[in-house]
Amino acid sequence: MTMRTRTLGTTGPQVSALGLGCMGMSALYGEADRAESIATIHAALDAGVTLLDTGDFYAMGHNEMLIGEALRTASATRREQALVSVKFGALRSPDGQWIGYDGRPAAVKNFASYSLQRLGVDHLDVYRIARLDPDVPIEETVGAIAELIQQGYVRHVGLSEVGAETIRRAAATAPVADLQIEYSLISRGIEERILPVTRELGISVTAYGVLSRGLISGHFTRDRQLSATDFRAHSPRFQGDNLRHNLNLVEELRKIAERKGASVAQIAIAWVLAQGARHGDDIVPLIGARSRDRLTESLGALDVVLEEADLTEIEQTVPADAAAGDRYAPAAMAHLDSER
Repeated sequence: MTMRTRTLGTTGPQVSALGLGCMGMSALYGEADRAESIATIHAALDAGVTLLDTGDFYAMGHNEMLIGEALRTASATRREQALVSVKFGALRSPDGQWIGYDGRPAAVKNFASYSLQRLGVDHLDVYRIARLDPDVPIEETVGAIAELIQQGYVRHVGLSEVGAETIRRAAATAPVADLQIEYSLISRGIEERILPVTRELGISVTAYGVLSRGLISGHFTRDRQLSATDFRAHSPRFQGDNLRHNLNLVEELRKIAERKGASVAQIAIAWVLAQGARHGDDIVPLIGARSRDRLTESLGALDVVLEEADLTEIEQTVPADAAAGDRYAPAAMAHLDSER
């Protein structure tokens, strides 16, 4: 296949139409297979996926080192084509607890130096704070990234999970390529206030959680047992009556998928792609595949054609407010500037 491409915003790089979110290869979804993870990254690069997304706090640097190994062992051509997007700023204790965020300029530069070393690269393609630090103005954090750009260590400024006012303030400080934020059929909160601002300012969206952490992938079942280290064991949407309600939505979506000759996951990803296509292809879904089989399935979404009638049916089947449960537990929701 020939991978379609998008440009992140008016100032960002050209990237593949789908990106690979690598978090689950190291953290938050239980045990992962290192060899299969690296093979999946290689397969993604071979398929033309150029955008690899990570965070320096995913298993405390493990994910960056995993990507670094995958890049070292990839072909020279694939290695040169890869673009790495990195989130920073989340603070964690040795036992893995989340203990805050740090967006101070000195911290920004310190985090970047460690990421460059772990990834084994001489620059970071897109750099963003994972959550707004409430004690540091976004202008100071973005200004520090802009200094790293001037010094050649970073190529582009990104944002993550921030609201409309913060987006405007950041964009007034330095050109912003993209906003990384959750967006899926059952997480559509950005449509009212945030997407209009990104589109006004020429900022793309890299959408994570397009399958809502597997919930709307078509593969999750009511009786699935989650380990204590699996984020979903504590996620409201995966609990009790919420889970039953949400999986009922998936079964209704499955009927549409079967008529279209696609999987549920492919329909869900294709829906997100279609939202970007309506506005100049300004949304790039990040697929969180941890295996080559799931990667292949996700890439198949690029071949799914959704007509307006299909989109209407999908949105009637799964309305914007259809999901039961918040997308994070209350403590995590409190850190989301995008939800204010």
